Amino acid sequence: MKDKRKRTQLLPAFAIIAGMLILTSFVANAQSDAEGSKDPALFTRMPGYHIYRYDDLQFDQYEFKTGSDKTQVVEGHSLFIIYDANDGIQIPSPLQIGRNYINAAKSVGGQLVYEFHDPGEDVVVKVVKNNMETWAYITANGNGSYSIRLIEKQAMKQDVVADASTMNKSIKESGKATLYGIYFDTGKADVKPESQPSLAEIAKLMKENASLKLYVVGHTDNTGTLEANMKLSQDRAAAVVNALVGTYHVDNSRLKACGDGPTAPVASNDSDEGRSLNRRVELVKQ
Repeated sequence: MKDKRKRTQLLPAFAIIAGMLILTSFVANAQSDAEGSKDPALFTRMPGYHIYRYDDLQFDQYEFKTGSDKTQVVEGHSLFIIYDANDGIQIPSPLQIGRNYINAAKSVGGQLVYEFHDPGEDVVVKVVKNNMETWAYITANGNGSYSIRLIEKQAMKQDVVADASTMNKSIKESGKATLYGIYFDTGKADVKPESQPSLAEIAKLMKENASLKLYVVGHTDNTGTLEANMKLSQDRAAAVVNALVGTYHVDNSRLKACGDGPTAPVASNDSDEGRSLNRRVELVKQ
């Protein structure tokens, strides 16, 4: 009878210990994501994983492998995420992780760009959706973690704008000023609202130099036909002139729109970076 009472008294203690063990196990399995991190808009994560590292850069570049001896540099909004397995889950194979992301990309109209095994499973996928081109490189080596490098392709937002005095100095020294702060959508000639700081500085330049007359010259890269690019560059130059005259009240007689298309490159058109430099507006002294 005495032993029975002792066992009865021990039951609550065992219950408390068991409860603590269950709670400890629960806390270990429910591991938290890194502070401020989240899955990319395009993909969810493998089940049972948490975000260990999260790097979010407004603008960066990455050289994606597109073949055994081919690569492509992509620039834009950059995410680098490392996922670690939660305690107690069955670790998926590298192949399982890679194929999950390939299938996810294909399910939204994307494509597999390249798949290789070095030494685990490495895949590069590309998705074009809602006018956004996204590249992703997923690598898994079977050690319980995997990473994803993702670039949402876009041109860099030009934070530094050439001011009126810089333009004036360039025109005096070389006869022209090159501008990269005037923006257009691909294949279109409508001046985008984010061009306003540069347009305001051009208007200031004209106001401070009352006798100055300018050719506003549009330039393109060599993508597409010569005829289309010549027309596009002329239309873009005319749109800049119209904006300066209509919004900033610059005298129309002091500006003349010209289009040089792809005929005066400042860099090679064989790379994204070169093509980006060739798409520009120049102010040339008449």
